[in-house]
Amino acid sequence: MTLKACVTILIATTIVLSTAAPRGEAQTLPDAAARCEALPNTDFSGIPDAPTEVWTGKWVPAHERMRAYCAVTGSVAPTVGFMLLLPADHWNGKFLQYGCGGFCGPTYNGRVLFDDARSAKLDAFTRGYALLRFDGGHSGDLGSALWAYQNLPAQFDFGIRAPHVAALAGKAITKHFYQADLSRSYFLGCSTGGGQALSEAQRFPWDFDGIISGAPSPTFSGPMMNYLWAGKALAGKFTRADLKLVHDRALEACDMDDGVKDGVIGDPQHCPFDPAKLLCKAGESARCLTADQVAAVRKVYSGPTTSKGERIYTGGPFPGSELNWMSPTDDADDAYVNASGAISTLAHKFFSLVGFMPAPGPNWKIADFDFDRDYRRLRLAESLFGAADNPDLRKFKATGGKLLLYQGAQDQSDIPADAIDYYETAEKTMGGRAATQDFFRFFVIPGMNHCGGGDGAFAVDYLSYLEAWIEKGQAPDRLLSAHIRLDDPMDAYVPRFPLDPSRVAFTRPVYPYPLRAKYLGRGDPKDAANFGPIEP
Repeated sequence: MTLKACVTILIATTIVLSTAAPRGEAQTLPDAAARCEALPNTDFSGIPDAPTEVWTGKWVPAHERMRAYCAVTGSVAPTVGFMLLLPADHWNGKFLQYGCGGFCGPTYNGRVLFDDARSAKLDAFTRGYALLRFDGGHSGDLGSALWAYQNLPAQFDFGIRAPHVAALAGKAITKHFYQADLSRSYFLGCSTGGGQALSEAQRFPWDFDGIISGAPSPTFSGPMMNYLWAGKALAGKFTRADLKLVHDRALEACDMDDGVKDGVIGDPQHCPFDPAKLLCKAGESARCLTADQVAAVRKVYSGPTTSKGERIYTGGPFPGSELNWMSPTDDADDAYVNASGAISTLAHKFFSLVGFMPAPGPNWKIADFDFDRDYRRLRLAESLFGAADNPDLRKFKATGGKLLLYQGAQDQSDIPADAIDYYETAEKTMGGRAATQDFFRFFVIPGMNHCGGGDGAFAVDYLSYLEAWIEKGQAPDRLLSAHIRLDDPMDAYVPRFPLDPSRVAFTRPVYPYPLRAKYLGRGDPKDAANFGPIEP
């Protein structure tokens, strides 16, 4: 769960939302300003399981093409903070809650993310949703885990309780403000928020009608262990040029698996690329890898194992992800190693402060982790931070809920093997593919990085597909995805729908797993209409 992506997730998690007009008749709320300003004086302490205090109710009149709204801040006892935006004149009757990213918290490097002006520009707000964000139960920095050190109540809130009680509070306040019942409630999150989404579906199946989970971490410790494993394998052995070589050769081996040479591996799960083909021959020293480098690449692909080769995690990143393994800067939390070759500090934060119980503290060293032994010690933390690792979704299905899961195939952070394993286990648990896809669809996005961006067609309007499934009975048999040209790197994570056609480089269909798209051999290969589904 890279921190840059997580910042994006918390600032505007999945603003991949449609600008279509809200469904139903939105109406102006009488006395909206007075209702808003009265919220801090309203007693919400009696919300069952979520005693709540509203701190502020700020009325924001319409201005500069911005519609009027009420910005509400508050907390659920003892420490789960939230912000809720309530449209004044265009509420669509629905509630949307965002998951938070990284280690959550309301700030990142001193910047307050609970910014109502920024949130009011989100497409979901334009469509009339009541929007809620929450801080995961603590006021720490998004990239810091120090708040969790020897703080079991905060860990419980972060791992299990915070999304649930924030939902209870947000829906109760929304209902009070409008004096009307909600027609629908949805949850949308990626990375840590994706894990929260799965936790909600399994642990609190009555909270939401529909849930969108992106790049989830079924166990928080698994990705952190993989960061450590891959970082140790790569540290001091590679330059970005070396990894570019590996990436290029992986593309040579598998780029055409979807019938199009486009710089994207369509089915990296089954790509047979062997890095040994890059082994330097006698006298060679350029455009090849040493034996140590070949072994390191193989270790990264395989994922963590014991010294005897016993797998202790679901796997490693897929071929095609190699350019994400090393950060172009010394910001080590963006990849397994930074530009100087140092191992990511993200894993150190987790294992020193959270992953073990009791946590060893800030003086713990990466070299102290024992892959033969320490993975067994992570189960205590996973009981809190692995709340999404149970794919028994029978109760959620029984409520009529729908779950849409998506995963970038180039993701090196929350690796595709995690989401695949979760979905395949859900199929076994729920009684087969038909019984599972009746309420749960999973999509692997070729060429997409962590939560967005990448070489593939990464821009998808997930919320519209979920709405159509729940509100119109139209199950998502095919997602339309697009690769867009970026004016700003942030646009990779916050595309606005409908997309500007001048910015669309190509489109692709994405089919429910395990189907994948393949070019039909006729027509423009940049047009999704010229692709069809095949079995892997």
